[in-house]
Amino acid sequence: MKFCKKYEEYMQTHDQNNLPAVGFKNLKKILKRCRRDKSPGCTHPCQVCDGSFFPSLTKEMSMVLGCFNECAQKVVDVHLASGFRKYVMWCTHKLQRNNHGALIQQGNDLVGYALINAIAMRKILKKYDKIHGSNQGEAFRSRVQSMHTEILQSPWLYELIAFHINLTETKGKMGNRAELFERCGIIFDDGKPSLSCHLSHAVTLEIDLTCSVCLDTVFDPVCLTCGHIFCFLCACKSGSVTIVDGLKTTKPTAKCPLCREARVYHGSLHLDELNILLSKSCPKYWEERHKTERAERIRQTKEHWEAQSRSFLGI
Repeated sequence: MKFCKKYEEYMQTHDQNNLPAVGFKNLKKILKRCRRDKSPGCTHPCQVCDGSFFPSLTKEMSMVLGCFNECAQKVVDVHLASGFRKYVMWCTHKLQRNNHGALIQQGNDLVGYALINAIAMRKILKKYDKIHGSNQGEAFRSRVQSMHTEILQSPWLYELIAFHINLTETKGKMGNRAELFERCGIIFDDGKPSLSCHLSHAVTLEIDLTCSVCLDTVFDPVCLTCGHIFCFLCACKSGSVTIVDGLKTTKPTAKCPLCREARVYHGSLHLDELNILLSKSCPKYWEERHKTERAERIRQTKEHWEAQSRSFLGI
């Protein structure tokens, strides 16, 4: 079965969730029109394609990414919620209490959605380059990755993978893990941890879990908008803020300590599911690090309130 037909069938099956999609069929029509109209030695930019092809693809990718992030956040929030809030969220999502199978299935469906849309984008760009005899499609994909707007770079995808491992291992139910999550888990290479997941024969994710500030396994991890993951305390330190103030108070000029990109702190995301997974994967290290971090948090909090008191009293 050709991918275009497979993609359409997949999106029709999941249409009840009103999920946006890459207009694979329409984009192919644009390319067919170019193939029919172009003369030998077609130059770039291509007048037939570029006025509609790349703008359409950019808009559709943005809609897919936004929808995926929103849906993934809801699934993770339901899992992490506690007390009365958990009860309300289970009722809102029309799930029976402790119906972890349904929650796992939602996570699986979202990962499948991310995967098939990522493949759709890659295939349509590859077709663009084949028709034009260029590397403009590959260059577009590189720009998308540099702007951190490719769906496989979403930190919510990392959270869904960690969520799936946490829930299936806790309940001892594998669900569809063999289909979407082959050889998935925390791996240690020379003591350096990474989250590895084979999503398909064509797509493998390797997420480095070593903080480049303290050079240790990330603790209470946060992902900056540039896509790099750090310990929360290390991120605060690199952003020149305290844990009391938080990453939202960093200056716009503050840069990622790894890639040196600015304006990456305000949209940072706490990776709570990944934090749970790491705590179970290396419990001894986690316990020791927890004691150290707790002492540091107490010290910073105490210094903050002492400074606030002195300022209030005019000392």
